[in-house]
Amino acid sequence: MTLHHRIAASKEQVGNQQDEFEARSLRLMARGHFELFRRWNYVVSYEYKGFANEPGDPDWAATDFRVSTDIRHLGTLTVGKMKEPYSYEMVGDAANLPHTERLLSPFFVSRSEGVQLSDTILEQRGTWAVGWYNDWLTKGDVFSDSGNDFAARVSALPVASGDGARYLHVAASVRYYAGDNDTLRFRGQPASHVADNFVDTGNIAGDHAWNTGLEALWNVDGFSLLGEYVTSSVSSRAAGDPHFDGRYVTAAYVLSGEHRPYDRKVGFARRVMPQGRWGAWELMARYGRVDLDDQSVRGGVMDGWWAGVNWWATRRWKASITYGDIDLERLGLQGNTRTLLTRLQWIY
Repeated sequence: MTLHHRIAASKEQVGNQQDEFEARSLRLMARGHFELFRRWNYVVSYEYKGFANEPGDPDWAATDFRVSTDIRHLGTLTVGKMKEPYSYEMVGDAANLPHTERLLSPFFVSRSEGVQLSDTILEQRGTWAVGWYNDWLTKGDVFSDSGNDFAARVSALPVASGDGARYLHVAASVRYYAGDNDTLRFRGQPASHVADNFVDTGNIAGDHAWNTGLEALWNVDGFSLLGEYVTSSVSSRAAGDPHFDGRYVTAAYVLSGEHRPYDRKVGFARRVMPQGRWGAWELMARYGRVDLDDQSVRGGVMDGWWAGVNWWATRRWKASITYGDIDLERLGLQGNTRTLLTRLQWIY
């Protein structure tokens, strides 16, 4: 099939994707502490068009609204709206990643309300977190109809140099996902927030899904290699108990040698901190695949290659440009879409 026919097929699959400018996100945040029988830390953030924003949603919504306290010999107890501890792409700060947008979004959510317990282990060479989440209070649902999510993640740092420039991070996570009203759905974009969902299972009549994830980050001075593999086993007799998965590998190289410092308290790497007058230039290449086809479910199979350049101009400013080439098998067609994504961001 020629490229012209594949592009035409893509338009049949997902429609004509328009060039678009978007204020991707603006987040206002307050943090501090108060005393109520013990010391409590709080984080409150309000965001304009966040990661989970869908057409028809209000432009402004609360992103984080949580309090936490340290309990001796047990860990940190957190209550409120927060991230679930599942998948490096979500647990880590999006602004710190070498690639511009997340790809594995069909398998996680941005924020959930619940209770979480977490801590470091192995003299801060590992972390663990476990939590229960249910959004029935803020959604106004009946509790019995609102799905319960459970998530857990454990990370380790088996290799770490004294200067922090060389390290190996590994982690595993699990998520129990129960949709509202016994309905599950998996959908995702082609690593572009302005694009439509390319893969989408639609509503699946099912009780729950078990998601598992493996992740690894290898860093040597200015070079890093980040990879993840996630799966979802859906309990749905009507759909034949389908199995979905996703994966990606991102290679990045900072030309001037700066590296992403690893944060041992949370189990992921932070952003590049340029040392030179002209900032730090980073080359990035990525391959990823999301497969939502199995049994009677035909959500689509998306393969993509991306390459780009990040300019970490200062410790706060970053500019990037990324080219993507995405193949999509869906609706009995094989489509192809090319993307060019530019971004300017300020990180507080």
